[in-house]
Amino acid sequence: MPLAEQIVRLAARGDGVTESGRFFPLTAPGDLVGADGMVVPGPHRRAPPCRHFPECGGCQLQQVDDAAYAQYLAERIASALAAQGLAAPAMRAPHISPPNSRRRASLHAERRGRAVLLGFNAEASHRIVDMRECHILRPELFALVAPLRDLLGRLLGPRGHGGVRMTLADQGVDLLLEKVAADGLEAAEALSAFAERHRLARLAVDDGYGAQTRWEPEPVTVTLGGVAVALPHGAFLQATAEGEAALVAAVREAVGGASTVADLFAGLGTFALAMGKRVLAAEGARDAALALKAAAGRAQRQVFVDHRDLFRRPLDAAEAGRFEAVILDPPRAGARDQVAILACSAVPRLAYVSCNPATFARDAKTLVEGGYRLEWVQPVGQFRWSTHVELVAAFTLGLGAPAI
Repeated sequence: MPLAEQIVRLAARGDGVTESGRFFPLTAPGDLVGADGMVVPGPHRRAPPCRHFPECGGCQLQQVDDAAYAQYLAERIASALAAQGLAAPAMRAPHISPPNSRRRASLHAERRGRAVLLGFNAEASHRIVDMRECHILRPELFALVAPLRDLLGRLLGPRGHGGVRMTLADQGVDLLLEKVAADGLEAAEALSAFAERHRLARLAVDDGYGAQTRWEPEPVTVTLGGVAVALPHGAFLQATAEGEAALVAAVREAVGGASTVADLFAGLGTFALAMGKRVLAAEGARDAALALKAAAGRAQRQVFVDHRDLFRRPLDAAEAGRFEAVILDPPRAGARDQVAILACSAVPRLAYVSCNPATFARDAKTLVEGGYRLEWVQPVGQFRWSTHVELVAAFTLGLGAPAI
């Protein structure tokens, strides 16, 4: 073995990998690793900005610069496609959300004596890293961390555990406290005073029986495609506004000039409301489907909502064939059954949005075997400095594709 080896790439979990296949944590491409394990920094290493790195599990890659991180995002997708026997298509320059842009977060809380720990868990652990700074959260969210310690100290029992979900809505921060007992007048007054003092958009408590709103001066909304949509408790929202814009732009390009579009796994309408076309939006979550239907109606958008569990009842080939383009944005498990049907359809264009390169590559193989061409992929890094990868892929129907 040579005296020193160079880190040539980052593995899926963020470790640096040498030419010989050895793994070294917390390294960056271009670093030199000596036989004694000492690391000589290379051109892509940077000083991690946060005092909690690498202990906090919120970030895994603060030691690399943006160029290396962008390469990591693209390589994760290319390697997933290669594992399915697919050549990488044209890979767009990855979009990386800026620091302090995360508009939603789930934190963990634990009371220890009079103190309350609040933050993300340590990597691969249930231990809470007590957050004293954060370089990924929006300032509006981080500003609530210290006040929340005081509030939770009054609501959590000795050695009690809880959760905090924060989302930045149109009206301000939407706050959901989980596994917290807030019974009695004193607790109710504490919650109301906290919400008023910090000008929350909404404050809700989930004691195990579902979220119960305790404060909401006006209906909470999130604007998608220029339309204000009611925000149900726990509803999915893209992690950053910048990442959402990058995903929407890529989906619009993939859809092209199609005049009729089906948006599958539509959620609150992130893509359906941004298309400016006739759209069928299929969504399995009842609250999200109702919120999208009401918002589209108020805005007089041509979005027709179908409350439909696409895992149990996917669009069949005849239904899909009525559209000039289909958008898919499935959860991490992908859309195996729906994709198998689309692969036998005559839809000219598909835009596939994914947060899991492995299941995307599996579904991409099915589409390619059905006659589709994978034209390009747009990587998106909304979860900056993490190993979480998102993408938009454009598929077009090839000449040899089967008809209905």
